[in-house]
This record gives sequence, structure tokens and C-alpha cells, in this order.
Amino acid sequence: MSAPFRVFIGWDSREPIAYDVARHSLLKRASIPVEVTPIKVEEMRARGLYTRGKDPLASTEFTYTRFLTPALAGFSGWALFCDCDFHWLGDIAELAAYTRAPKAVYCVQHDYRPKETTKMDGAVQTVYPRKNWSSLMLFNCDHPAVRQLTPEVVNSASGAYLHRLQWVDDADIGDLPTEWNWLEGWNEKPAQGTPKVVHYTRGGPWFADWQDVDYGDLWRAERDAVLAGQETVAAQP
Repeated sequence: MSAPFRVFIGWDSREPIAYDVARHSLLKRASIPVEVTPIKVEEMRARGLYTRGKDPLASTEFTYTRFLTPALAGFSGWALFCDCDFHWLGDIAELAAYTRAPKAVYCVQHDYRPKETTKMDGAVQTVYPRKNWSSLMLFNCDHPAVRQLTPEVVNSASGAYLHRLQWVDDADIGDLPTEWNWLEGWNEKPAQGTPKVVHYTRGGPWFADWQDVDYGDLWRAERDAVLAGQETVAAQP
């Protein structure tokens, strides 16, 4: 039996239900074995893997800890990171198929230039080159460039160096179709069907002020299923 495909999802104490839905929706549609692990900043600090101070421009608790994914994967094999504000509507097995090519990292190479100055619960909306490339990264953890992402580098390198993928040559960055990181409110809706992954990068239906968003009804239905499952488990003796 092959080892499970490893997925690390950023976890934020302000939106735990977003993580729960991301995890649930991914596993529900996966046709391959998958192991999902949350990246929680306090756990990373407790393990001595994360020592950076608080960055006032960081919009989530996993702004920098996402780059610990290769270290958490033992710098071996392939591992995927994604933000918690993802709703998976496709089979991750199709994404895992990209591991057959020898790139260092795969991502959707957005040209995202949001006009809003804030997002989610008032978090600052910064604009920079390659914005949202790092919100989903498929890492080849054996690649020399990826092996450079040691905890020491993650704790000391600039945000630009990390998020703009300056730690890897451009030729070693693979491009994924937009449907694997479809930005709600930015990317055009497909004529048929849905994207493989909806990314509520501006804010999602778990926030009171972000109910009128594309595919929000699908997210709320998934949330209800998650909550119903949790209640069932809690009711068991």
C-alpha cells in the first residue's frame, strides 16, 4: 500500500471552521489516501521550529509557518500546503499527478492585484508581486532548492524572499491551472461546473460580512455537514 499523500493546511485561531471545512471537503473527494495536518503557530513555537516575532503585515497566523512544510515532511517526497480558506470541489489525486515531473514547486501563477485595502476580519490587504502564489504550493521536498527552506531560513528570511519564491529558480517553478486555486472575486467563473478549489482569499462565508460570495451556498452546505458530524461524534458515549 502506498504512503498517504501529505497535505498541510494553515490553521488560524480566528477561523477554525474554515480549516475544518477545507479538510473535510478535501478528504471527502479524495480518491487516494491522504494525510492532513494543520500547521498551528503555537505548536510550531513549542517544537522550536518557529521563532519569528509578530509581523503587523501578516494577515494570518500561518503567513510564514507555511514554509515549514518541507521540514515537517522531513525534506523527503512530495507535500502540499494550502491556506485554510480553501473549499475543495475536485479530487486531489488529479493535483498529486503533477508529482511525476521534476520541478521544485508547483503553484498557480496568479497576477492578482486586489483593489480592496482590507480583507477578512479587517486584516490589511497588501499587494506585491506573485501574490497568492504561496497560498497553494506543491513541494518536491527532495529538490535542492526546497531543501534550503530550513527552519533557520524560514525564521530569518524576508517575506518577499519567501512569498515571491525567490528561494527557487523560475525555471524550477511549475505552473498549475487556475482551477486549483480559483480566487473568489477575482477569477472568472467557469462556464460549466465549478473550479477544483475555491479560494476565499478576500473573506469567506464564515465571516458575517462575507455571505454574498461565489459558491458560498456550497461552502455553507459543507460546513453544515462538518458540524453535524462533530455533533454526532460528541453524542457518542
